[in-house]
Amino acid sequence: QVRLVESGGALVQPGGSLRLSCAASGTIFSIYSMGWYRQAPGKQRELVAIITSGGSTNYAASVKGRFTISRDNAKNTVYVQMNSLKPEDTAVYYCNAAGQGGVGSGSYQFNSWGQGTQVTVSS
Repeated sequence: QVRLVESGGALVQPGGSLRLSCAASGTIFSIYSMGWYRQAPGKQRELVAIITSGGSTNYAASVKGRFTISRDNAKNTVYVQMNSLKPEDTAVYYCNAAGQGGVGSGSYQFNSWGQGTQVTVSS
């Protein structure tokens, strides 16, 4: 199994910044993509940003120019730097990773989620 652990969520004032981290652990052969999603109360989970193993990125329109996703392939870790935060960014942020685990005949595809970390933007 592949486990994801997020950190970095907090209460921050509008206009402030936060950096979220997510580390994947387990028997990982390769991670194709890592990303961040968020879910606000009463709303569906939505994509925030995603990055492939090659470094290609995609952002939700609402965060483009304010958030930057990056990853450390050697550490199986993904980050999102969030600047100019707005109250509407308030949500539980979830990390996702998709790839191949195990080796040889024991290999398998995985699509794992972290437990979530709360980000609250409020004065």
